[in-house]
Amino acid sequence: MTYVIAQPCIDVKDRACVDECPVDCIYEGPRMLYIQPDECVDCGACEPVCPQEAIFYEDDLPAESFSFVAISVDLFAGLGSPGGAANFGPLTVDHPVVAATETGQA
Repeated sequence: MTYVIAQPCIDVKDRACVDECPVDCIYEGPRMLYIQPDECVDCGACEPVCPQEAIFYEDDLPAESFSFVAISVDLFAGLGSPGGAANFGPLTVDHPVVAATETGQA
């Protein structure tokens, strides 16, 4: 299991979670932030600092946000485990679902 960032992050990207993450597993895309599921150690430090309440433990995701599990997995399928967002830098693309989402929808 892992933590997942869901639709409330789209076009907001507050980044408080990035500063709090001890393993640097939160990557920035053009429209939202993503947690790399293989790098996340399930510490939960990111969840309480998110002002958008966009971060959920995978088992606690609301039904309307469950697609974001697959979105995170799919996004990193081609990248693998880059080994830390700070060293890797911003992602150049969002997942296609996120890229096509109108603000506030998913």
